[in-house]
Amino acid sequence: MRTSFAALLAGLAISLTTFSAAQAGDLVVYTSQPSDQMAEVIKAFNADHPDIKVNLFRSGTTEVMNKLQAEFTAGAPQADVVLIADIVAATQLKQDGRLYAYQDAPIGNLPQELIDPDHTFFGTKMITTGIVYNTNLVKTAPTSWNDLLAPDAAKSVIMPSPLYSGAAAIHIGAVIQDPAFGWGYFEKLATGGAAAGKGNGTVIDAVARGDKAYGIVVEYMAYNAKTKGSPVDFAFPKEGVTIVSQPVAILKTAKNLDAAKAFVDWQLSRAAQELSVHQGYFPIFSDMTPPAGYPAVSSLKFLNADGATLLKNDAATKKKFADLFGG
Repeated sequence: MRTSFAALLAGLAISLTTFSAAQAGDLVVYTSQPSDQMAEVIKAFNADHPDIKVNLFRSGTTEVMNKLQAEFTAGAPQADVVLIADIVAATQLKQDGRLYAYQDAPIGNLPQELIDPDHTFFGTKMITTGIVYNTNLVKTAPTSWNDLLAPDAAKSVIMPSPLYSGAAAIHIGAVIQDPAFGWGYFEKLATGGAAAGKGNGTVIDAVARGDKAYGIVVEYMAYNAKTKGSPVDFAFPKEGVTIVSQPVAILKTAKNLDAAKAFVDWQLSRAAQELSVHQGYFPIFSDMTPPAGYPAVSSLKFLNADGATLLKNDAATKKKFADLFGG
């Protein structure tokens, strides 16, 4: 698959430009996906839609949202489409009345967890959060989130902070929404001596070095570290994992609605998911083969979280987490 994509992408051209306004026939995409990956995405999209010129603004989700807000305030939004990291940001845009309800989006094969009920945004990825562990320090792989509460385990657990990581904010928000866990789960971890780092990178580094035996982290970082020779492995707890879904959405103010719909359609297509697998992500379709070493999508169970509740509780969640673990 990697070779075929390389051959495909090598023969295509792309223009990632700075712009002041969208022009006729142009499509303006604001995204937080890494630049090298977006270059591949747009080249592959243009293979199917060579008549659509994509103009890209890429930054972190916070800066993307700040830029959008500044443009909304000025009455001059530029983006047609947003492709951002998490459901919280997408829900904010929805609640602010900024998103177009795309009722005819091709969602027939999408998991329900990735579909906004009002069809204003749709998940394009399944980046999961589970347990990484150091195989030199842990002889019996964890199978449950509750395994981390054991006295010998809790004191050697590290997790990312929601003050730094969007994936962590979603994970913590989902766990506290789940009646089987709630805040009591994190209170027990804190009492047992678990620590919080900053982002997911801090967590994987600590576990790979052996400073900590367990970490709560996004799966691709654990698999990347394992591929590079670190003594780590990854567990998908039986109760379920949480998802960062990288939603795609069309703004109500889109100047090129047809092109925006074409981009969303492509993001939800098998071609896009084949590229996603090539880039190291789970596909969103259960009948597709995931990256090497990953389990089948059909074998995963998910801890679901309501986006509106995540957004409403965001500030309080971060404060309570900081009270428990520092920040």
